[in-house]
Amino acid sequence: MAVLCGRGLLAPLSGRLWAGPRVPLRSVAAAAPLYDVVVSGGGMVGSAMAAVLGHDIHFHDKKIALLEAGPRKEYDRMPDSYSNRVSSISPGSATLLSSFGAWDHVCSLRLKPFRRMQVWDACSEAIIVFEKDDLDDMGYIVENDVIMSALTKQLDAVADQVEVFYRSRAVGYTWPLPSYSCDTSPWVQIELADGRRLQTKLLIGADGHNSVVRKEAQIKNIEHRYDQSAVVATLHLSEATDNNVAWQRFLPTGPIALLPLSDTASSLVWSTSHEHASELLTMDEESFVDSINSAFWSNVNHSDFIDTAGAMFRSAVSLLKPSGTAVRQLPPSIAKVDPDSRATFPLGMGHATEYVRHRVALIGDAAHRVHPLAGQGVNLGFGDIACLAHHLSAAAFNGSDLGSLKHLLKFETERQRHNVSLIAAIDVLKRLYSTRLAPLVLLRTWGLQATNALPPVKEQIMAFASK
Repeated sequence: MAVLCGRGLLAPLSGRLWAGPRVPLRSVAAAAPLYDVVVSGGGMVGSAMAAVLGHDIHFHDKKIALLEAGPRKEYDRMPDSYSNRVSSISPGSATLLSSFGAWDHVCSLRLKPFRRMQVWDACSEAIIVFEKDDLDDMGYIVENDVIMSALTKQLDAVADQVEVFYRSRAVGYTWPLPSYSCDTSPWVQIELADGRRLQTKLLIGADGHNSVVRKEAQIKNIEHRYDQSAVVATLHLSEATDNNVAWQRFLPTGPIALLPLSDTASSLVWSTSHEHASELLTMDEESFVDSINSAFWSNVNHSDFIDTAGAMFRSAVSLLKPSGTAVRQLPPSIAKVDPDSRATFPLGMGHATEYVRHRVALIGDAAHRVHPLAGQGVNLGFGDIACLAHHLSAAAFNGSDLGSLKHLLKFETERQRHNVSLIAAIDVLKRLYSTRLAPLVLLRTWGLQATNALPPVKEQIMAFASK
């Protein structure tokens, strides 16, 4: 996975100096309004980026624009049914959203905290349990629409500094040279689909894993399409429970996760083969529910050899560290699925070899894409925001050029150091658990059991994932 690091292997520093054609300054300056920052992409990450900067005290005299291809999204009252697209929000991401008031709005609408996470193997009895000794929340399951509503509200609060262009899509970018003359523009030129033009000192690409900003800037992207699709749905439990546990089981075809939404409802994220995903979508409700319950409860993939070897290792661990193992809980039983809540989307991994160029920065899925098995997708994006906003705030305070590589490279270094290791670990886990080969099943069984018996190791994992 070293190729993910990219800079030394695929993108020498000289690549930073690439630029598009020179643009006559006189032809655009009069017609195109100038913004200090333009964020391209108004999803959760892009909207949060614009809101963070809009609420930053050092940006009080700056002009920010947010380009969103879709319509405005806001709820005064939540619908009775749950959306099938949810995110697992880490404590670190909740802190970021709290910093500009969005988290209070999320809490006023709808969310479900979870205090425990149980992960286990379908091919053995191996299990790992994550929970905090002080019973603090490990994270929160929040519908994406709820997060977007909160972000829209906080963008409205700084409407004098952040101009949001709804139903606006960028169709072309022209890049400046790092050194310019009087007949060229020093800014990034942006052409919108409706013919309008903007210019900006810094363009932030938050336009998803098919990022146009990344492609137009000619930043290379390491991509791999997994042989899996994710099936999502809203499920109803057979009986009401506290439902404060996030469940995940590694099946040979991919992980299945059950994420709490309320005392009676949970969200399904089932990663499986494309063919099986298509079957799950077309099944009748009873067969679909039976498939989910079987996926969580069935031991059809067990073998006597693995079970015996795992039991011996577990006994040895319990003798060496009697208090090191956590109590296994049984997952809830599913009774029914919300009509029309089933959907599917393909899975893949991606990583941009560079996060920044002169006057350009990538965040969120535009910079990296991960498998959902660890629930870290949007949290990585929010981590990008916290880091980039910190460096931009310092630059604004010091009166520095916001589009300068001097501070953009600091952002890139910090985030690549964090993101590459996590992306690589998730990819290894996906591959390790996608096999039934006895030696590998035994290896991962012992590894999971050993990790579960070592609280300091689990605490390090939780600390890393909660950022």
